[in-house]
Amino acid sequence: MDDTAADPRVRLVGLREQPLDVTEVVAALDDDAAGGLTIFVGRVRDHDGGKGVSGLDYSAHPSALARLTEVATRVAERHDVQVAAVHRTGRLAIGDLAVVVATTSAHRGTAFDASRDLIDTLKAEVPIWKHQWFADGSEEWVGSP
Repeated sequence: MDDTAADPRVRLVGLREQPLDVTEVVAALDDDAAGGLTIFVGRVRDHDGGKGVSGLDYSAHPSALARLTEVATRVAERHDVQVAAVHRTGRLAIGDLAVVVATTSAHRGTAFDASRDLIDTLKAEVPIWKHQWFADGSEEWVGSP
């Protein structure tokens, strides 16, 4: 599920049940005026809090896509960059890509700052919740209300 933002600097925003593709994100930000392109890729790791993780599931509130678009728009405005952000939903295995965010700018420093702002703000404000299963059979919800 993708959203179209009113701000032309927001090139791609989506929630996906299928595997994420970094090349799609890079292609969305293709711009000859951009000298800097930064990408952050979040992967499912095999541990959390000292416990082994066997897998997880991401659930998104019905407002998540609109909220992700709002976050992307604010970051584009704050840093004057182009942005792209996609996040997985559903069941993920260790090593799967969970989120890909990227920004482009004329200069690398701006792109770095904007990408960090984008992932940090996404994690803080977009209602996407992680349900993870541990190797010991226990489970935990992360980021849920």
